[in-house]
Amino acid sequence: MEKPKIAFYWCASCGGCEESIVDLAEKILDVVNLVDIVFWPVALDFKIKDVETMPDKSVTVSFINGGIRLEEHEYVVKLLRKKSQLLVAYGACSSWGGVPGLANLFSREEILRCVYQETPTVDNLNNTRPKTKLNIEDIVTLELPEFLPRLLPIDLIVDVDYYVPGCPPTPEVTWKAIEILLSGNLPPKGSVIGASDRSLCYECHLNETKPEKVLIKEIKRPHEVIADPEKCLLTQGLVCLGPVTRGGCGALCVKAAMPCTGCFGQLDEVIDYGGKAISYFASILDYYNEEEVEKALSRLPDPMGTFYRYSLPASRLRGKIKIMER
Repeated sequence: MEKPKIAFYWCASCGGCEESIVDLAEKILDVVNLVDIVFWPVALDFKIKDVETMPDKSVTVSFINGGIRLEEHEYVVKLLRKKSQLLVAYGACSSWGGVPGLANLFSREEILRCVYQETPTVDNLNNTRPKTKLNIEDIVTLELPEFLPRLLPIDLIVDVDYYVPGCPPTPEVTWKAIEILLSGNLPPKGSVIGASDRSLCYECHLNETKPEKVLIKEIKRPHEVIADPEKCLLTQGLVCLGPVTRGGCGALCVKAAMPCTGCFGQLDEVIDYGGKAISYFASILDYYNEEEVEKALSRLPDPMGTFYRYSLPASRLRGKIKIMER
């Protein structure tokens, strides 16, 4: 019996999702026994032309991590969509934009200027920038993919069948998702798979220490305090987003006395994760006048990075760019 064919591709992300596959440890041998990996350029010698020659729908499942930031990302993701029966957004960046998506707060010109001209560590007196095409003595033409105006989650480019959350997904979530996809008993299209359908608080070991009504009088930042590992982090004034974040990670960050930052994304009924997070956090702040509110806000120097860290491109806000440059 022919094995299912699996593809992996890395768009705009840090590479942690690629590492998460390796983090399956000995279970990766089970994966190899269950499937044929037909495209995984970060780990094996595959080329895009190998995919181009495959019959349409011949790949059982393609796992895409990272958002769409380059022309090449857009081309390969569309190609894999054509060649695959199922296409999965793997990790926070492909699902909602992730941390790289915070660049949508700036225009393409602002980003390029910062990276190649204004950053203090850059030595670029001629203000040189990469060219998409460079002809060398009429012998060879070198090409770089175009840097797109903004980063997009992949479901704004192609049809996505399922989502696997996390930054990166844990080995347990990854393995569970693979089992679901290969079982033949598929959930409804568009489902988040491998994770929980309840908030992180339900699996957090500190949940029983959280009072029925949480009220915060002072916002504290993680580097300023040594958190009590046996007490709900919210009650200690830390911005923990566990109440509005999908569970399934095992509360790993909280177990290390670090507040949840929301990488497993929103629950099914939520439309905009950042909006829900802001609404919840505002509801537990114990302030009664404008002066106290202003003081509280000063303790959140990066509200976008706090509440929209993983979801800005997929949110109602999208970013600050009003006119697409492309």
